Amino acid sequence: MSEITSNAADGATHVQQTVIHGEKISLLRVLGPAHVWALGVGIVLVGEFMGWNFAVGKGGALAALIACWAAGLLYTCVAMIDSEVTSTVAAAGGQYAQAKHIVGPLMAFNVGLFLVMAYTMLEAANAITAGYLIQTVGGMAGFEAVHDKPFIVLTIMGLALLNYRGVYATLTFNLVITAIAFLAIVFLFIGAKPWSEDLLKPGELLTGLPYGWLGVVASLHFGLWFYLGIEGTCQAAEEVRSPARSLPLGTMLGMITLLIAAAMTWYVCVSLMPWEYLGQATTPLFDAARLTGSTGLMVLLFVGTIFATLASANGCINDASRAWFSMGRDRYMPAWFGAVHPKYRTPFRSIFFLVPIALIFALGAPLDQVVTFSILSGLLGYSYMTFNVMMFRWKWPVGSIKRGYVHPLHPLPAIVLFLLCLTAYFAVFLGYGTQLIAMMVFYIVVSLWFAFHRYKYVRRGDQFTMPWPRPKGY
Repeated sequence: MSEITSNAADGATHVQQTVIHGEKISLLRVLGPAHVWALGVGIVLVGEFMGWNFAVGKGGALAALIACWAAGLLYTCVAMIDSEVTSTVAAAGGQYAQAKHIVGPLMAFNVGLFLVMAYTMLEAANAITAGYLIQTVGGMAGFEAVHDKPFIVLTIMGLALLNYRGVYATLTFNLVITAIAFLAIVFLFIGAKPWSEDLLKPGELLTGLPYGWLGVVASLHFGLWFYLGIEGTCQAAEEVRSPARSLPLGTMLGMITLLIAAAMTWYVCVSLMPWEYLGQATTPLFDAARLTGSTGLMVLLFVGTIFATLASANGCINDASRAWFSMGRDRYMPAWFGAVHPKYRTPFRSIFFLVPIALIFALGAPLDQVVTFSILSGLLGYSYMTFNVMMFRWKWPVGSIKRGYVHPLHPLPAIVLFLLCLTAYFAVFLGYGTQLIAMMVFYIVVSLWFAFHRYKYVRRGDQFTMPWPRPKGY
């Protein structure tokens, strides 16, 4: 589309081009630190309501606690690294935008796919959990005909429509329901009376390490689920009012919130349920509320679990669509996906394109397989971060460009993150080696497709939007 403007001084007429997916119609900068917190915690908090407990089945209750804190260290490193690089490269796509500026096109393409697959699979896992919980509660209430599939479809399509209508409303909704879900965990912890042994029996239920230290390593696989997705705060970089302030503050406050929630969740659940049952439960916090015998807590945790799954799926749609939109805008994918809605200013084509992919996995794959697919895609992204920040610091040393935040103790966080990622790969291989190999083959095949086919459409010179000096050594 175009518009005609007149120059009164010389009578000349100029045509100003406005490209829907280009410079003129862009994403709105309307978000603050609270929205960044809501995006990060909203995506991740569902990990307290489901998924983490599979770590208990891998190695016992104490192994799950060790995995919880090891994963907490891993994600603290992720948050520190991301906060520095993303507050400097403030563009939609998060880690994808970082990769195209710092590493190169092939890495950027892969990182974009890591992000899309991790969030889309997490979205599917949330929809599965919401459908299962509604079916379970319906059965308890005597409605045996309630099925989970319609609720799965309704969850994904309804949240996609919300994302289509605007990012401010989307993340304000996330802020409210995420806060309620977090308070549900707090109230369950208080209601279980941890200062006494009226309900909680940690002395009776806590075991040692039934599978030894190998079980501890294996449990790290699902220990990541406590925090998986906190790096999604980077996807809002182009829509926050002050990236240098909002991104580090919202991300680090999010990590603190999740560490507190994870500790309370672990203690209540392992003190109420035998580890053999807890290790295979679908909704552990809801089950814990049922075991307290309190109807009020059971209702609250039902609401909290539903809100947590909705907040996570909502944030995942936001993040996956931003990554896909950014790849379309840079022609890593067809440019058609790089469109911004002229009224709602959202990447509407990318939002709706990913809906059927999420539905296929939510309706046709078991929960643990979907969770593992999301974890593996996330792990590949974290592995990239370790050398990305090294290259960033080497090419543009501190002081050479303006940074919104400088993470301390460099390069220690990158080294710790790399070692923890290697351990996590081994943990996944112990239980899901076939899926790990299949995913690696998938990413190799699509990398070859990009290198030999898609790259010819990429306009490499148009991608560098940061006003940085020439890198050191170039």
